[in-house]
Amino acid sequence: MKRAGQIKRVLAAPDKFKGTATAAEVAAAIGHACWEVGIDVVELPMADGGDGILDVLGGANRTTKVTGPLGDIVDAEWRMRGETAVIEMARASGLVLAGGAEGNDPLGATTTGTGELIDHALDSGAKRIIVGLGGSATTDGGFGAIRAITAIARIKQVELLVACDVTTRFTDAAAVFGPQKGATPAQVKLLERRLDRLVQMFADDFDIDVTEIDGGGAAGGLGGALAALGGRLVPGVELIGEEVGLFDLLEDGDPPDLIITGEGRLDRTSLAGKVVGELLTLGEEHGIPVAVIAGEIDDDVADEISERADVVSLTELVGREAAFAEPKRHIETAARHLLEAHLTRS
Repeated sequence: MKRAGQIKRVLAAPDKFKGTATAAEVAAAIGHACWEVGIDVVELPMADGGDGILDVLGGANRTTKVTGPLGDIVDAEWRMRGETAVIEMARASGLVLAGGAEGNDPLGATTTGTGELIDHALDSGAKRIIVGLGGSATTDGGFGAIRAITAIARIKQVELLVACDVTTRFTDAAAVFGPQKGATPAQVKLLERRLDRLVQMFADDFDIDVTEIDGGGAAGGLGGALAALGGRLVPGVELIGEEVGLFDLLEDGDPPDLIITGEGRLDRTSLAGKVVGELLTLGEEHGIPVAVIAGEIDDDVADEISERADVVSLTELVGREAAFAEPKRHIETAARHLLEAHLTRS
């Protein structure tokens, strides 16, 4: 197959396929398909601020023993380079560490370990701390994290950037996310009352109304707690895009001719602050066509996404069992299909 003049360079900017392939592995599979047909490719793994941010921003180079979500000791990986620390709260306070919703204690789950990681970053000389929210087991309003930070005055002197992919307000966190973390309706009510009490505590101690902060309810209220400490909540794709050079790439004199993005499951949330939705919007803003690879696509968004981009579902392409068994191989196949479609139209 010959390379068409209209497609000289592709940007591979996918999210992870959760549980089957990291964002870097997905980008590499797309890249291999591009090189096979003689098209240059820039591989730029992405994340939306939840679990996966650590891998995308260079990977872990430190491990610290901290308090896990259910009080046991866990080995939490994080990153320190220069004066910048990257912390993924799921590594210390994540739902996976608690054994999923079935093994979690929704009332007792704590963000203490995340606070301990922040404290370690401060002790290590960090002047800039990036915290990715997402994948949490907790709805403690960030109370555990705040108690674990030994020098609150010190954290107010550093740049604290908080990446989140939701706009949920602080007092809505229990109702919105509690059931996903194993909370019964009665427990949700108890958690709501806890968050209401913390609103007053934050107002008294930090002179801030956390109920007014978009994203304050992320990670069960940890977003609001970190905002109370002076943190700046930033949409995850925006923060990570800045860190990895996404916006510079799209705005320079030689932008890509096609963007290929994707994630494991495309649903309604994919279009609201997640990687795929943001890449679709960026492509439209810069006049660059976008193609999407997904493991699965929910019926209620399939038509909407198809109107904005060429889309390939691995489950439709090879079946669900094969898609889960060999995701990287079939992502590469899907990328070839997308490239062939664009080259044919060129």
